[in-house]
Amino acid sequence: MYKKRIINLLLVLVFALSANAQFEKGKCYLGASLTGLNLSYSGVDNLNLGVSAQGGYLFYDNLMVLANASFKHSNNKVVPNEYTAGLGGRYYIIQNGIYLGLNAKWIHAQHSYNDVMPGMEIGYAFFINGSVTIEPALYYDQSFRNHSDYSTFGFKVGIGVYLK
Repeated sequence: MYKKRIINLLLVLVFALSANAQFEKGKCYLGASLTGLNLSYSGVDNLNLGVSAQGGYLFYDNLMVLANASFKHSNNKVVPNEYTAGLGGRYYIIQNGIYLGLNAKWIHAQHSYNDVMPGMEIGYAFFINGSVTIEPALYYDQSFRNHSDYSTFGFKVGIGVYLK
């Protein structure tokens, strides 16, 4: 049993070290993520499903600027669909893939409201090969319109591709 744990620990360390130099200046990034399936919560929504796409550029080692767009559908009868566009950035804390992100989004909710939501996230870029990652992240988006009903905390899983 201990042998298995030691082998698993060594494998995790090898994967973490293989991310070295992946976040260097000049790389481009393309990503997509899936949110929802009861993995996010706000005061108004019960179940929601969202998809997002983003593109970015590492303008300096470990610093990325991002643009994103997303769509979310929920079972909320007042606001069934949301469309989002935004800008943000990521800072890769260390070369193993842990990152902090800050962003601002403009949200248009069908038949209901518009909002600007600054947000933050913490995630991990787990490399499955030299350029493709699986990126789980926790996020928080703060609503300026109505904090208790529209601010959102959630979990998302994305796939990213880092291109030279």
